[in-house]
Amino acid sequence: MSSKSTNTTNVPEAREAMDKFKMEVAGEIGVPLTNGYNGNLTSAQNGSVGGYMVKKMIEAQERQMAGK
Repeated sequence: MSSKSTNTTNVPEAREAMDKFKMEVAGEIGVPLTNGYNGNLTSAQNGSVGGYMVKKMIEAQERQMAGK
């Protein structure tokens, strides 16, 4: 099994914006996410942040494609 991390940003310049977005989403759904180590959170909590981020990004793309 490979130990390569998959937690990379395809566009390095977007890293700061993605981190800010992640913190905003965590705040919206009540997950006490902090910068740095979050090993005290459950995988369900961490997964809910990522899942909600994807949901919001899809909604934004759909709005853009609909011209709104």
